Amino acid sequence: MPGCRLARVRDEGVDDDAAEVIGMTEVLLAVGTRKGLFIGRRRGGIWEFDESPYFNAQAVYSVALDTRGDTPRLLVGGDSAHWGPSVFHSDDLGRTWTEPAQPAVKFPKETGASLERVWQLHPAAAEPDVVYAGTEPAALYRSEDRGESFELVRPLWEHPTRSQWVPGGGGEGLHTILTDARDPASVTVAVSTAGVFRTTDGGASWAPSNSGVSAVFLPDPNPEFGQCVHKVARDAAVPDRLYLQNHWGVYRSDDAGGRWTDIGEGLPSTFGFAVAAHPHRGDTAYVFPINADADRVPADRRCRVFRTADAGESWEPLTAGLPPEDHYGTVLRDALCTDDADRVGVYFGNRNGEVFASADDGDSWRQLASHLPDVLCVRAAVVG
Repeated sequence: MPGCRLARVRDEGVDDDAAEVIGMTEVLLAVGTRKGLFIGRRRGGIWEFDESPYFNAQAVYSVALDTRGDTPRLLVGGDSAHWGPSVFHSDDLGRTWTEPAQPAVKFPKETGASLERVWQLHPAAAEPDVVYAGTEPAALYRSEDRGESFELVRPLWEHPTRSQWVPGGGGEGLHTILTDARDPASVTVAVSTAGVFRTTDGGASWAPSNSGVSAVFLPDPNPEFGQCVHKVARDAAVPDRLYLQNHWGVYRSDDAGGRWTDIGEGLPSTFGFAVAAHPHRGDTAYVFPINADADRVPADRRCRVFRTADAGESWEPLTAGLPPEDHYGTVLRDALCTDDADRVGVYFGNRNGEVFASADDGDSWRQLASHLPDVLCVRAAVVG
C-alpha cells in the first residue's frame, strides 16, 4: 500500500506493563475509503497493513466488526459506481469475501425507492444473530442471519413525519444505530436531517427524540424533528447516557434521548461530525471539532481530538503525536472509533487520507497510514 507506514504501538506514552498487554492483543483495524477497504492488523505491538485494498475503486461507507460469535465476521457496505451498493461479509478476517447471490439490502418495489448506499452496519447488542443496516434513502433494515439478508423496518419507513424529512448535504442517510444490551426491543437511530428517533417496542412504533437539540438553520430552531444530527454514541457505564454531535452543538442525554443538554462549552467549535464513547470508562467520550459548516476543516486548523472524562462538564485537547502545523484533514462521522481492548485504542482517519491511532486512551498518537483515498469510516476490534 503506497504511503502506508508501519507503526510500533509502544512509545513514550505507554508504560512497560501496558506495552506487555498491547503486545499480547491482536487488533484488526478496518479503514473504509472512497476507493476501497484497507485492513491493518496489530500483532506483537506492530501494525501491518495488507498490501492491496479490498473492493478496489468502491466507496466503503460502512464497516462492522462482529465479534459476538466464535468466528468474527466483517461486514462491509460497498458502493460500486458500475454495479451499485452491496453488503459483503468475511469470516476469515478479510482474506476472502462473500456477496450474497441476491441483494442483501433492497427496497421493496412498492416503495418506489432505490438503494443509494449503506451508511451503517450494526451488530445488535442483545441478539446474537441480528444485524441492523442504515441506508440512503433513510431507512432501517434488520437481519437475523448475521447480515446475509435484510428486511425493511416498515414502521420507520412509513413514519408520518417522513414526507417532511429533508436530505442533508451528504444525502438523506440513516447513519447511526444504537441497540441496548439490556433490552432488544429498544433501538435508537439518527437520520440526516430528520434527527433522532427511538423505538421501545422492537420497531413497531417510533418517536422523535430531539428535545433540546437546536436546528439553527430552520425558522423554528427547536422543532420536534428536523435536526441535522451527525452522530450519537452511548456511554459505557450509564447506558441511558448518550452523546450527540450535531450540525452546531454537542449534547448529552441522561434519559436515553428523552431530553438533551448542551455540553459544548470548552470546545473550540461545536460543529463537527464524529463522536465516540470510551467502551469501558463511563463519562468519557471523544469528538473532533470542525471550524464551521461553511469552513469544514479542523477547528483553528489544528489536528486535535477532544476528550471529556466528566460527561461533558469539561474537555481537553489530545495532541501528542499529531501534526502540529496547520492541518486541513476533516474527520467524517464514522471516521472516529475505539476498539474494545483492555487497554483501549482510539483511531481516526481523515479526508487527507491519513490514519492515526492511540494505544493509551488518546493520550498519545501514532500515524499508521498516509496518502490513502478519503477516509469515510474506521472500525477496530480485538480479534485474538
